[in-house]
Amino acid sequence: MGLKTIKASSMADAASWYCATILLALILLASIRESTDSTTEDDSFRGKQFLQMNRPCDEIYVVGEGETLHTISDKCCDPFIVERNPHIHDPDDVFPGLVIKITPYSRPSNV
Repeated sequence: MGLKTIKASSMADAASWYCATILLALILLASIRESTDSTTEDDSFRGKQFLQMNRPCDEIYVVGEGETLHTISDKCCDPFIVERNPHIHDPDDVFPGLVIKITPYSRPSNV
């Protein structure tokens, strides 16, 4: 009776490994297929589609390719970006991936 239990157990282990391997292969195949379908020639990096959206500015902002502090300031209504980010020593030295704090400036309404 012990031999039959060991044999059944090893067959169950082999079947579960086989299923796990097939599942992993299908996931990898789907991800490769998806990445080749969505990639175009002018996409220089992943996530470019998120930079092209008109998204509201979050409190934490990651500088994208081609952006300057002036364009970010206009887009996010924050004229005091340099003052609120002491890690920016040179306003002209802004690069993609730089993380900055944004606090939108709200003009007081005349009541």
